[in-house]
Amino acid sequence: MILDCTQEGTWGPSLDEAVNALGRGGLVVLPTDTVYGIAADAFAPAAVAALLAAKGRGRQMPPPVLVPDVRTLDGLCTDVPDAVRELLAAFWPGGLTVICRAQPSLAWDLGETRGTVAVRMPDHPAALALLRRTGPLAVSSANLTGRPAALTAQEAHEQLGSAVDVVLDGGAAPGGVASTILDATDGLRLVRAGAIDLEALRAVAEVQDGG
Repeated sequence: MILDCTQEGTWGPSLDEAVNALGRGGLVVLPTDTVYGIAADAFAPAAVAALLAAKGRGRQMPPPVLVPDVRTLDGLCTDVPDAVRELLAAFWPGGLTVICRAQPSLAWDLGETRGTVAVRMPDHPAALALLRRTGPLAVSSANLTGRPAALTAQEAHEQLGSAVDVVLDGGAAPGGVASTILDATDGLRLVRAGAIDLEALRAVAEVQDGG
């Protein structure tokens, strides 16, 4: 079902449906500041497996995790470098995903992560409102693997169909470009260029071009 999520004053019932679906282990499409995402409870392994299956993706490509607050980072990650904190102060919430070492005590299964987790705080009011109610969500772009990322709720629904329980329609994705990904597990290395360019990152910290 596609539910309106464009106005903060009226999106309560839509978020309720999304929270309920996620709590049951279902999948939800949500708007973000970059592209639309498909979300699952990060701590429900069966839901994460369903997310990967919906996209046609294997465990070797684990989904990133969206968080509602920069302080959540330390609950999910360990040994976070100071340079990463400086980057997050500059670009969170926003289109920057950082790969850090995961807290070893976390009871989750995101796939073949090799002990890491990719984390982002989106700059979108509806996404943040949902995350504040659910906590961290495993979220990947709302498209079939190999297809363009969805920029509207309708595009996401057309690609993912019945695999998703709830589609939150927040209008056209304002960014239209996927997030930039940095690997911070051994220095800082650009993994994927995206919403934030390398020059902007290097104005804050020393980042190697992984390309």
